[in-house]
Amino acid sequence: MSYSDFTLKKVKQELKIKIIEDKDLFSPIKEIQVSDYLLTTLKYNMPLALAVGTEKVRSELLIANVLLEVRRLLNNQISFFSGINLDVDKERNLNGFCDFILSKSPEQFYLNAPIITIVEAKNENITGGLGQCIAEMFASSLFNEKEKEPLPKIYGTVTTGNTWRFLEYEDNIACIDVVEYHITNVNKIVGILTEMANDDKGRSS
Repeated sequence: MSYSDFTLKKVKQELKIKIIEDKDLFSPIKEIQVSDYLLTTLKYNMPLALAVGTEKVRSELLIANVLLEVRRLLNNQISFFSGINLDVDKERNLNGFCDFILSKSPEQFYLNAPIITIVEAKNENITGGLGQCIAEMFASSLFNEKEKEPLPKIYGTVTTGNTWRFLEYEDNIACIDVVEYHITNVNKIVGILTEMANDDKGRSS
C-alpha cells in the first residue's frame, strides 16, 4: 500500500484524521496577474492536453507550468519536485511517490520542508484523489517534524490540470475547500498557491 491507496475512509480510520468538508477556505485570497508567458503556454497547451487526455500529458503541459509560475513569482525561493519519493513511515503505509511537491526551501537537490502536495487526479476524478492528498499532507507534516522544520499548516491540491480543489491540514484536521477552481481562472489558482507557499505562520481558517 502507498499514498495512492488511501481513500477518505482509510484516512479517517487508519490515520485518525478528522475531515471537514463545508468550509470556503480560499475565496478571499486575491488573484495574482500571471505572466504573458504562462497565459500563452496554457492557451497553446490546453487543447492538446484535453484532446490527448492522459495524466502524463496534463501533468507536463498544464500542472507543471502553473507550479513553475508560482516558483517564479516567489523569486525561486521555493523548490519544485515532480515524481519524488516520500517514504515517511512504511508501517503506516506513508510511502511512495508524490506527483508534485512545493517546498519552503530554495534547495533543489533534496527535499526539505514540504509545504504543498499536489495530486494529479486519476481518471479526472477529483474526489478520488482527496484521500491520497490528505495522506501526503499528513506525511509531509511528520517529515517536517522529524527534520526539525515544523510548519503550522500543510496545504494540498487535487487537480486534473483543468480543475483544481484545495485543502489544508493542521493538528490532525484536514479541511477540503467547498470550491473548485477552473484553469480559465488561472490568476486565482496561482494566487492561492502563492499564498500557501508564502504562508509562514498559518492562515486563520
